[in-house]
Order: sequence, then C-alpha cells, then structure tokens
Amino acid sequence: MSRSQRSHRPLAPAGVSDDSDSDLELDLQELDPTTTTTASPWTTTRNPGRGSRRTAGNDDRHGQIALRHLRLAGRGRSSGQSDRHNGRRPRAAGGPTDMNGDNEIDGQPRNSDLGLQSGDDEAPLLQGSSSIRRRDASREAGRMTRWIAHLPLPTFLRSSSTWRDGGSPDDHNEGTAPEHGASRTVGIGQVQSTRYPANAVSNAKYNAWNFLPLTLYNEFSFFFNLYFLLVALSQIIPALRIGYLTTYIAPLAFVLSITLGKEALDDISRRRRDAEANAEPYHVLRFDPLPPPSPGSQGPKGDQQNGSTLGPTDAPEPVSSRVRPAIVRSRDLKVGDVLRMGKDQRVPADVVILQSHPIESSVLPVDLASDPTLARHENGNDAHNAAEVDAEAGGVGETFIRTDQLDGETDWKLRLASPLTQSRQVGNLTRLRVLAAKPDRKVNEFVGTVELLHAGDPTAPAIQTSPLTIDNTAWANTVLASNATILAVVIYTGPQTRQALSTSPSRSKTGLLEYEINALSKILCVFTLALSVILVALEGFESTEERKWYVAIMLYLILFSTIIPISLRVNLDMGKTVYAWFIERDRGIQGTVVRTSTIPEDLGRIEYLLSDKTGTLTQNEMELKKIHVGTVSYANEAMDEVAAFVRHAFGPSGNAAADRSPALMTPTSVFPAPVAAASTSTATRTRREIGSRVRDIVLALALCHNVTPTAEKDGGTTVTDYQASSPDEIAIVRWTESVGLRLLHRDRTRMTLQSTDSEQVVVRVRILDVFPFTSEGKRMGMLAQFLDGLEDAAAPAPTGAGLDGAGDIWFFQKGADTVMSDIVAANDWLDEETANMAREGLRTLVVGRKKVARARYEEFSAAYQQASVALHGRDASMARVVQQYLECDLELLGVTGVEDKLQRDVKPSLELLRNAGIKIWMLTGDKVETARCVAVSAKLVARGQYVHTMARLTRPEQARDALDFLRSRTDACLLIDGDSLALCLSHCGGAFIAVAVRLPAVIACRCSPTQKAEVASLIRAHTRKRVCCIGDGGNDVSMIQAADVGVGIVGKEGRQASLAADFSILQFCHLTKLLVWHGRNSYKRSAKLAQFVMHRGLIISVCQTMFSIASRFEPNALYKVGSSPQIAGLRYATVYTMAPVFSLVLDKDVDEDVANLYPELYKELRTGRSLSYRSFLVWVLVSIYQGGMIQGLSQILVEVEGPRMVAVSFTVLIINELMMVAFEITTWHPVMIFSLLGTAAYYVGSVPFLGRYYDLEYVVTIGFVWRVAAIASIALIPPYAAKIIRRTWKPPSYRKVQGL
Repeated sequence: MSRSQRSHRPLAPAGVSDDSDSDLELDLQELDPTTTTTASPWTTTRNPGRGSRRTAGNDDRHGQIALRHLRLAGRGRSSGQSDRHNGRRPRAAGGPTDMNGDNEIDGQPRNSDLGLQSGDDEAPLLQGSSSIRRRDASREAGRMTRWIAHLPLPTFLRSSSTWRDGGSPDDHNEGTAPEHGASRTVGIGQVQSTRYPANAVSNAKYNAWNFLPLTLYNEFSFFFNLYFLLVALSQIIPALRIGYLTTYIAPLAFVLSITLGKEALDDISRRRRDAEANAEPYHVLRFDPLPPPSPGSQGPKGDQQNGSTLGPTDAPEPVSSRVRPAIVRSRDLKVGDVLRMGKDQRVPADVVILQSHPIESSVLPVDLASDPTLARHENGNDAHNAAEVDAEAGGVGETFIRTDQLDGETDWKLRLASPLTQSRQVGNLTRLRVLAAKPDRKVNEFVGTVELLHAGDPTAPAIQTSPLTIDNTAWANTVLASNATILAVVIYTGPQTRQALSTSPSRSKTGLLEYEINALSKILCVFTLALSVILVALEGFESTEERKWYVAIMLYLILFSTIIPISLRVNLDMGKTVYAWFIERDRGIQGTVVRTSTIPEDLGRIEYLLSDKTGTLTQNEMELKKIHVGTVSYANEAMDEVAAFVRHAFGPSGNAAADRSPALMTPTSVFPAPVAAASTSTATRTRREIGSRVRDIVLALALCHNVTPTAEKDGGTTVTDYQASSPDEIAIVRWTESVGLRLLHRDRTRMTLQSTDSEQVVVRVRILDVFPFTSEGKRMGMLAQFLDGLEDAAAPAPTGAGLDGAGDIWFFQKGADTVMSDIVAANDWLDEETANMAREGLRTLVVGRKKVARARYEEFSAAYQQASVALHGRDASMARVVQQYLECDLELLGVTGVEDKLQRDVKPSLELLRNAGIKIWMLTGDKVETARCVAVSAKLVARGQYVHTMARLTRPEQARDALDFLRSRTDACLLIDGDSLALCLSHCGGAFIAVAVRLPAVIACRCSPTQKAEVASLIRAHTRKRVCCIGDGGNDVSMIQAADVGVGIVGKEGRQASLAADFSILQFCHLTKLLVWHGRNSYKRSAKLAQFVMHRGLIISVCQTMFSIASRFEPNALYKVGSSPQIAGLRYATVYTMAPVFSLVLDKDVDEDVANLYPELYKELRTGRSLSYRSFLVWVLVSIYQGGMIQGLSQILVEVEGPRMVAVSFTVLIINELMMVAFEITTWHPVMIFSLLGTAAYYVGSVPFLGRYYDLEYVVTIGFVWRVAAIASIALIPPYAAKIIRRTWKPPSYRKVQGL
C-alpha cells in the first residue's frame, strides 16, 4: 500500500505522555470495521494510483488490525477524524486496508472470511445482543430471537446492567447501547410501525386549551388585578353595593381583554412565523415496490439465507423499488423519509446520510423528473458500474456541513456516508434499516447501525451490517456546505431533534416595571386600608342599624379603590404598543421586529449583555490581513509587492515563456535575478533574499492545508470555489490565489498549483502524509514530495514506500505560536511579531518547513508505522515519532495574521454599551484561541487588560483556586472553556457567578446551548438584574429564552434565533439604538405615565376622604352620577384626563444624538430612580396636598355639600391634572398640545350637559371663576415652585448635558 494513503492521528500537544487508559474508549468501528462483509465496494475497486502490493514489515501494519485511532478531547467525534481532515474515508468504514484477507492480530492469524459464519474467529465479538432493537414481542418474538442470534455488533454496544437497574444512558459513554425500550428501528423509505412526533417547529407559548388558563393566571398573579377583581365581586353583596355591578366588572373586563388580546396577537404572529419555517419545501424520494423477478431468474450471489455477503464483484442486484420524487413541506416530513438535498440547504430534521455525490460527478440525475426511477431497473449494470467508478474516483460519500447554527463552531464538519449505503442503488435503499439510539441532546454523540436486509424476507437476519457514528449524521438546522447532492434518511423529528432537546420551552416574560408597580400597588392597598380604619376609628367604631362598623370599613375600601386605578394597566399596555410602533418604524434600525411587546421598558434596564460570537459579533468570513517574513511585514497595499515577487518567481522567464511545459518549481529552485539588475549591489541581493522568503512562505501556505477546490456553475460560467473544515484555511488559500499561486487540483495523493499570471502549472507535489489540526496539537503539517515535471501528471501513484524519482521531500507545518516557538529554529523576532498581531486582534499562524532526506523519511515511515499499530498509548507514540523525526529545528518562514471580519460597527457599539454601564459576556461554541482574538479585535478586551484563562480544569480545587485569584483582580477579563465552566457550575456555581459578575468582561468558549442558558439563568437569579442575550443561531435559542430580554439577529443560515427572540434585528450595531435610545425612552415614559395615573387616582381619593370627614364620617360618594360614583370616576379617568396623561408617551428629555454621545445617561437608569419608593412617596405627598387643598378649600369657600361645591371641586380637579401634565413635559409634541387644549375644550363644552350634577347658573358667575382660579393656584404653585428650586439646586443629568 502506498504511503500516500496513510491515515494519521492529529498531532498531540508537545510532550504528551503515554496514557494507556486512553485506549479504553474504543469506537464501534475500532473493534468491528464492517467485518461482516467479505466484499465491499472498497475491496476490489481500488485506485490504481495506490497500488496493490503490501509488505508485512512496512505498510501492512501487522496485518492492518481492525482498530481505529482513539478519540482526543472531542470525544463526540468519530475516531476517523484524521482521515476526514485528509479527505479520506476512515479505515474502519470498510476501506481497503481493513479488508485484507491475511491480517494478523498480535501475531495470530485472522480468518479471511469476515462474514457471519458459525465458525468465525470473531463470533464472540459479533454475536449476542439483547437490547439493541425494539420489536413487538407478541408478534415478532421468534424473529427477534433469530436477530439476536446473528446481531453483528461489538460487545461494548450490548445492553448494560446499569441501564436495566434504572440508570440513564446519558450517564454512560457513547459506546453503551440504548435502553431496549428507547432505541428505534427505522425502515428507510417505508411507513414506520411506531408513531413519532411531527417535524414541526413551534415557538408559540400557548395553544387553544391553555391560553385562557395561563393568561388569566399570569394576570391575576399581579396584586392590583386581583384587587380589582375582589372589588368587583364585592358588589354582588347587597350590603357592600355602592353602584352598579357592571360599572366595576366592565373596566376590569376591558383591561383583561386588552392584555389577553395583545398576548393572543403576539402568539399568532409567532405561529405565523413558525408556519413559514414549517412550510419550507424539500425533495423527498418515494419508493413504489416493483414486482419480484421471475422464478426462473437467478438471484445475485450472496443473497442467500445462509448469511453470505453481497459484494460488487457479484452479479448486480436487481432494483427492488421504483423511485419517484415528491415535494414535501418540512412539517410533513416523517421518520424514514429519504431527503434529497444540495448545497446551502438547511437540514430540516436529524438525518443519517445515506449517499453523497459531488455535483460534477454525481451518479444521481440532476432532474428527478426526467428519470422517475432514479436508477434504471431495466439496466442495473449502469448504475452499479457508475457507483464503482464513483468510488474509484474518490467519491466515498463525503460532504461538509456547517454547524454554527447548532453548536456555534465555525469550522466545517466532514460527514461521510456509510460504504454500505453509498454503494447501494437508490431503488434498493428500502432494503436498508437503521437502528438508532433514543433521542438525546448531545450534539457530538450518536450510536447506530445500518443493516442490509434480504430482498424477499425483511424479517430475516441482516446479510450486511455497518456501524453508524456521529460522522454519518447531520442534525437539524445544520447547513450543507459542499457542492454535492446527498440522500439522507430522517431519524429524529420535531421535538426529538438535537436542537429541540437543547432548547428550553418558551415562557411568558414580565417586565421589571410590572413588578415594581405591583409592589407599589400593595403599598397603596395598605394605605387605603389604613385610611378606612382611621375614618371608622374616628367615628368610634360605632355600629348603626344600617351597617356594622366592619361593613363601613369595607365600604370605605370600595370608595377608595380608585387609589389603585384600574386604568393603570390600560395606559401601560397601550404605551407598550406605542413603543413597539416607534421601534419597528425607526429608519435607523430598519427590519427590527418586536415579537414580545410586553417588555420594552426592560430595554432601558439592562446590566448584563450575553452575546454569541459567530454571526453576531463576527461575519464568519476570514481574510488574511498581514504577513511577516522576518525582516519585513506586508499588509494592505503592500500585498501588491508580494504579488510581484510571486509573479517574478513563478512566472515564465526567457525562452521558457514559449514552452508549454516549463520546469516545475521546488523549494530549492534558484530565485531568478531581476532582469533589469545587472549589477550585484547590496540592494539587489537584499531584494533577492526578501523575494526568496516571500516565495517560500507563499509556497508553503499554498501547500500546507486541507483545502479542496471545487467547480460550480454560475450563470453558465464555471467558478472555482474551495471547501475545507476550517474557514481560516480557505482564507489563506484565497490569499495565495490573489497574489498569484492558485490551487488547481487536489486529491488524496496529489496537489497541483497554477500560476494565475501564466495559467500554467508551476508546482506539482505528491502528498505523503497529512497531520491535521486539532485543538490539542494546535498545528497541522504535511509531508510532500515535489515532482520535477518529467513524469506524466496522470500517471498512477507509485507503490511501496510512496516515493518515486528524485523529487525532494519537504515537511511543512503551521500552527499557533505557543507550540511552534519550540519547534522552529532559534530566532529573535517571532515572539515580538506574534504579540503585535495579537494586539491587533489577528489570528496568528507560524509557518515553518524542513527538508527531509530520503533515508530519514524511510526511517520515520517505519517508526510511525510501528507506532500506529500500538495497542496502548498509540496517540502518544505517534506524536513522539513525529516530534523526533520532523518537529525539530524547522526553518521559520514567517507569520500570518488572519482576521475574522467583524459585523458592521461592532467596535463602537461595544464601547458605547460598556460606557453605558453594561457588562458584556461573550458565550461561544468556538475555540479558545479564536474567541480570544475576536475579543481583542472587537475591543471587548481593552488594550493592556489582563486576561485570566481557566481552561482544562479537571478538579474542583483548581476551580476554587482560580476563583480566589480573581477575587483580587476584579479588573481582569475571564476566559473560560466549556469543560471548566461545567466544572465551576456543578461544584461552585454560586461562587463562580459571584466572582464573574464583578468582572468587566467574561469570555466563555466551547459552550453548549444548555450551558449558555444556565449561565443566563444564574446571573438573573444571583444579581436580580436585567439580563439581555443576543444571538443569531439555533444554538442561541435556549440562551435567548432564558434571558429577561432576548434579541435575535436574522442570520445567514436561518431565523431560529430571530423567531424565538423578543426583539429581532438585522445587525448587532442596531442593539445600541434599541437599548440606549428606545429602551431608555420606553422606561422613562412608562415610569412617568405610571406615576401620573397613580397621582390621578390618589388625588380623587383624598378628595373623597375630605368629603367623608366633612360628612361626619359617612361613606358617601363625592362625585356621583345617578347612584354610581364609579361612573363619575371613569369619566374623570378617561374622557377628561386620559389623552393628556397618555400623551406623555411622546415625551423625551434628550435628543438621540445626545443619548448616543453621553451613554452615561443610560447607566443611571439601573438604579430605577425614575420609579422608585422615593419618587413614589413624593407623588403621594403631592397628591395628598393637592387633594386636600382642592376639596378642603372648595368646602370652605363654597359649601360642604351641594352641586356648587361639586362644580368647583371637579373643575379644579381637571384643571389641576392638565396643568400638572404640562409642567412635566420636557419636549413638546404637537399631539401633546392638541390633547391638552382638546380635553379642556371638551370639558368646557360638556358643562351645559351636566345640569343634573352642577348648578349651571352658578357656573357662569364671577364667583365660580375666581374660586376655581384661587383654589387651582394654591394647589399648583407650591409643587411647581418646589420642582423649579430642586432642578436649580440639583439639576438632573439630562439637564446638565443639554447645556453643553
């Protein structure tokens, strides 16, 4: 086997020790690499470029034992990670290296027949499982017994006694089988016998059954609503009846109908948005059974009942079903449906990938309608041979997916189709069956099996079995990134998908202002009760024949019920609607949607902002911004000079320009001297030296990566695109193309580079080994042999050691400076330059190379081969070999700086929010290094600020020590990874939050959606402050719903966060205006409105108290229309004063520019001074003074009781309220003027119709006018004078900045 075929473990950290325990976690495919098949598509269809000769001492790896590499810290990934990064199929999936018939394990021969024969040497490993399938025992007991007898699963997937004892499968490792009753068997393309939930997305809070109970419970959980209800019900009792029952019930019903109507409209809007997402169309394949073959026809080999296998070398299997396409809405997808999807398409449910075919070489027809069967059953050989050709060409069922909407990670993930499903004709997919574990929230884990059943008897034991891991899945709301067509079967739907299980249910949110008003209402109720008791006490608690003294107290309580005005909720709810209208129609934040209109005031009270990174702060678009080669740095316009060096180094020169096949470049090629420079001056030599350095680092960057070029059709033209697991590598390859060196072709054995200037191939290498990047190793490298151009580019790769000709072998490596500084040769500039780039927020990569002699390479190859088959400490052994032979004294080529592009105006937005007193946390699922760089570039971490890192903590003592240190460094920024965060939350959650909330910034990396939500909930519970969470992906939904205020950004890949959020915006910079401007205005306006409404109720209640005292403590109504005092109170609170008071929702104390210029104005809102106990007490005193003056002077100057006193008192009451509104307005609006003048005119015009209550002859006299004017002046001038003096002596903050 060729060395270029080799699969490697990712590089481990330097100095990793031999850990034998790491070999205990064996993958499903490590012990059973599809060994139930003797002939798979990969046994006989070999790439001729790989060769077929093996040597036991070198490439046989002691017989290629069926063990895959162990997992590293990812644990949720398949152990074939290194293969995937290299663009190769994992060996355990049935690759050619696993199917050797002469393999040995520890020197013992292994039977070449890997089928399910009774005498197979692996029978103890492959047989026996009692809990992996769920069947109906009453109907299928006999068949299930036969299944168990032939179940080809390894022992570590069998049932666990712990589970039978009541343990949870979540408490065990991935390798444990699911509980018998929880696993599922899915027939592909068939109707399932078990009913599964619908594949519907739902962000709704209510349904038809629980809407009224939940909303009424929420409403009457507030004290003042309950108080109004009790007052209304009291009118049923004759002894307590003061007026009509309807006059008390109607206002309460009106208030509740408005509130319930708003909740219903909000929920209907959510359901409409959900309906849009659920109606997204998808292509589904429907399977119609074909008639069985005639009795005289011979079936394919291996399809017998004796369990022998079916291989591609046998006769092609007949197609069992006719395939027809169908368009199905997302919500109608069912478990077992086969989806056909393409690039940039969102995955609607949790699926297992069955097949993947590149668009340019897809076996599947492009137009489904043109070929209804999708695989012609009349000519099965065509599709069968096409599958072989596809496999031979490298089509091994690979595809990339983007998971940033699920877990926040920006790296693309490689997914593979199982060889058992990839090689099947589409019409035969119905012969497959998937066994999967129960639904789980762990997005990085999956255990399952796919089985090929007999065509004639689906209940018979499977004739082929292949394991399924996380590498074979794509979860809901991930996005296909490869230019390929995939077929996938739906496994989990709706609420059972990984994302739904990681999402907390929607909850009804109540603003902080509501709770504050509720508390003030309780105080007013106590005040009312005390006042009632005092009035009865002054009467001596005397009972009369008409009423008892305690009945008198109840009557006073009802009379004074206006102290807690029922119109308060109406005014506040209407105000919220106005605020939402302002927000949605603000041209500065176009596209903003208010989805929860009950909490706009909380936007002005935010103290903690929890933000996602990917798609929220950043665009997830990488760009190489800077390159340093030791003596000179290039950035921005200087990149043109780099392009000139590359063009000069790789372009045609002399007579070679006319040659169609110029000599290929290698690292040892002499850098051509400038044509115009005939002398050998120092400047020329220096320029030649710099040019050589630039050429070397550009060449290294163009080769050392895992990027694959793809061709796409765009408007009839072919466009080259790149795909890789990391956007950083794509950014680097795009940069090398921009400076003149294009990646033309790459497969698993070859790589070709082309000059963009001459359009000719200038570099061709053979890939010998690739060492992928991991979060532990923090570096990636590759061994490549440069070709001299004399061989045919299409020639097959050599066999044996993987070397051919005299081409030089070079080792290239790039990685983080923390690990590369010990690998490269000694230098005096690396640390300084990487620190400079880090301060600029760039993600640095150090690039080095080393020439490897042929003998040295062969020595490394043998040592690495031996380490790769070790049973204990394999990863550490392989890492030591790489360090010993390759990772030492590398030539330092340079440093690159890659920028993760930030969203528009992120830096000034974060700075403004910090100045507004908001503490910002960044919670991301991305890597630690990536989060640190983004935090620096976004200015989340100030220049020179100390960043304390808590990573890889394993013991609670370590967490407590770190927290003790942070208690003394409250100015530091905390950087913590997901594992350490989980440790802190589980062992010292309270202490961690107590320390973290004091820090100016916290960065949490590798966070799961559940952890994000838990952090938000802990901050809310610990601080009792308002927490705002913002994100754009499905992985942010739980965090958004757990926050007091959830803000969703409409992301590129979906609208899950936007739909579940309370407020939806298009860009992060819109958040500043949403909080600093709209949030501040909403809170201050609602606070002023609430106080005025309470003032209006208090003052009329004080007037009633004065009248009752003057009436010898009789509970008689002052303003009474007919027999109901409630009607007069309603008129006063509605038609005569509501419009002016409600117009306060248009008031503003400063302009928007001033609010943005002085964000400190937002900071003072955290104390709640606008509606505090102190401000409430001031308004109570003002109400008592004004009510006492109005009613007392009216009774003194006119009469104690009578229509003249009522006319003066009620008129002054209305004038007083209108003037108080005018005194409180800061910025006049035309609507305010109209409401004040209009209300005054309406009252004057209604006086002639109040003859039943007023003495109209007295109203038109001078005595009435001067009494009204005198009483109003006495009631208004002192409070207004006190306000003017206070503003002059201690002006509020907005007054200070207005004068600047």
